[in-house]
Amino acid sequence: MQTDANVVHINKGTPEQTPTSPLGRLPVALIQVRDKAAQQLKQALQALFDNADDTLFEMADRATSNAEQNTFFEAMRDLRLKRKSIERTFLQKVFESFSLLNQYEIGKPPQLDAVSFESLSLVQNDELEESVAVDAMVAKVNNRDGVALGHLTTRLNTLVTKKVDDRANPLGPRVLCESFLDACRTLGVEIRVKLIILKLFEKYVLSEFGELYAEANEVLVAAGVLPELKSAAPAPRPQGRSPATRASGLSASGQASGVPAGSYAEGDMQEVFGVLQDLLSQVRGTALPQRELPADAIPISSNDLMRLLSHLQQHLPTQQYDEFDVRDKLENLLTRVSAKSGKSRVVGQMDDDVINLVSMLFEFILDDRTLPDSLKALIGRLQIPMLKVAVLDKTFFSRGSHPARRLLNEIASAAMGWSEQDDAQRDSLYQKIEQVVQRLLNDFVDDPALFSDLLADFLAFTGDERRRSELLEQRTRDAEEGRAKAILARQQVEQALNERLLGRTLPEVVVRLLEEAWSKVLLLTRLKHGQDSAEWRAALATMDDLIWSVESHDEPEDRLRLLELVPGLLKSLRDGLSSAAFDPFSTGNFFSQLEALHVQAFQRFKRPLDDEPVAEPSADETTPGNGLPVLDLPLALDIPAEPPAMVEVVEEIVLLAPGEVPVVEPETVLAEGDSALKQVDSLRVGSWVEFQEDAEHKVRCKLAAVIKPTGKYIFVNRTGMKVLEKTRMGLAVEFRRGAVRLLDDALLFDRALESVIGNLRRLKGA
Repeated sequence: MQTDANVVHINKGTPEQTPTSPLGRLPVALIQVRDKAAQQLKQALQALFDNADDTLFEMADRATSNAEQNTFFEAMRDLRLKRKSIERTFLQKVFESFSLLNQYEIGKPPQLDAVSFESLSLVQNDELEESVAVDAMVAKVNNRDGVALGHLTTRLNTLVTKKVDDRANPLGPRVLCESFLDACRTLGVEIRVKLIILKLFEKYVLSEFGELYAEANEVLVAAGVLPELKSAAPAPRPQGRSPATRASGLSASGQASGVPAGSYAEGDMQEVFGVLQDLLSQVRGTALPQRELPADAIPISSNDLMRLLSHLQQHLPTQQYDEFDVRDKLENLLTRVSAKSGKSRVVGQMDDDVINLVSMLFEFILDDRTLPDSLKALIGRLQIPMLKVAVLDKTFFSRGSHPARRLLNEIASAAMGWSEQDDAQRDSLYQKIEQVVQRLLNDFVDDPALFSDLLADFLAFTGDERRRSELLEQRTRDAEEGRAKAILARQQVEQALNERLLGRTLPEVVVRLLEEAWSKVLLLTRLKHGQDSAEWRAALATMDDLIWSVESHDEPEDRLRLLELVPGLLKSLRDGLSSAAFDPFSTGNFFSQLEALHVQAFQRFKRPLDDEPVAEPSADETTPGNGLPVLDLPLALDIPAEPPAMVEVVEEIVLLAPGEVPVVEPETVLAEGDSALKQVDSLRVGSWVEFQEDAEHKVRCKLAAVIKPTGKYIFVNRTGMKVLEKTRMGLAVEFRRGAVRLLDDALLFDRALESVIGNLRRLKGA
């Protein structure tokens, strides 16, 4: 019985087909394959998008410029917005690929299998990079899962009328890669971001194709389609083995277990482990000692080596681990084994190479200045578990996603900000790492799945810690930015006061009123409304009017201006001081003295006041009980007045926040092109550094923010709490005298492997 291919059997994640779509009809078994595959692909895509944010954020965090960082942030936003659309489009294309299996395409030009080198210049660079990336991804899948894919293609050809090859198989890597690329065409991202997304597609989607093909073949075999191919199908997933071991296809003895020649694991081994072996062979006997083996030496199996390593693992010393030599201990065990058996037993050459390489890796790790010494001792105890993993699975050296490698990298990354403490045992991070190490030493025998479990648990722990520290770090940044705004506003108020007062002789009460009271009004106005606001200009104008009103004036028009100015001036002063919640008692005292100053200003005029009109005081100025002096100018003229106390402003006005003590940072001025200044300018937010406070104390901290208005560099500890604050020049001076060191936050295992390869190459050339 057949059913219509228009029927969609997965949840709403796939767009509905229209009744008029020119689709062929598919056998029921093929529809089951399609629906099951679509569901698996949908789940894999969700994993891709769930992890894309973290990957792009990490790339943004490592960006060397603001433009590059913004590129990754924009890509994150674009991907979030278009995620559902990409998923729908991709699954739609999967369904269309299946529907075309029973339908000949008319008028479609044949596809070329290859492109000549002469024509490459006609292809856009971006398209060429995409094409190269897709070709590499397809080649990996074909090498790894080629047999299973071939079986699936053969079975498809018995069910459909159209001839299908691996390239046209709707579940083939090329078809699915191209479908994903087409679905991503709407993304407005640069080619480097698109290549990152393609790598994520390879990691989370293509890596599952072995299981996809195995299950598709099982469905067709159950439907009676070429069951005779079943014996040649790829081996099902062994129970209790980790993804790393399954991908490598290696059993505990190191032999291939059901994986065809030229598999992904073998290719990776040749790519990295093979290179390492070749380098070791070239320096053996010169830079490295040549093994002198007895004539009757018999190599032990990898299984036997694992048992010996497990014995050593259970008898690791708790103290002075750096003096524990795995190779020496292993040689002692082999000597005892040889004595019992009467035959000389040695480690096989491949396993010996693995031991050498892991020893070199851990030599780098234990010498690494980025790791705190206390945590180095803990991490060093992982050498034997890591060695056992490498014996089991050579992709340990080549696969960055290997759970054991990732666990080591995550521990080192978390340890980056850890500072030596008097009581390390009470620190939650130290306790967690110690727990992970002890669990591996106690429980790890030969099942690498334990690493995956511990990795998931450790990531959950560090994720919680990171979220808490990020929250506190953000609060620290917000507080510093607010403080910087306040400092900048205070500097502008100081500038405004000094421009008007410095070098002038004015009544003491006016100077105090402006410096102690009106400065607060200016500061609040600047913070609330900004320096370009009408409110800020009005506050400055009030200050200018007050200064003018207490200066000496002889012209008749000045008298008229003063008469018109005083009522509004007093109201503006009163409103401003009230909005700043200035002390009412001090306010009343200021206004009493100010009234006397204005009375004396009118008494200085020579013409009698009766000949001139007198400005009526405003209601605000004459309202009794408001706590302010009432200025009745006609009566005030009869009051004898003493000359006011005058003061010359000779020192710059400096405003301090409550409780703030002026700090003058001694600063050596370096030339702008100085290398230390370049080091400071190369720092990015998120960089970890170590400050040498004195001979015994060091502080590890992360650059959390660069506050541009004040030029301050703010450093926090791993909990997000502020620990240091430096200026650009002050930080450069610290770099110059060697008191600060930038910590390398690249992945620990990758740095160690790079160092080992570099050292072997140097030894080869020596």
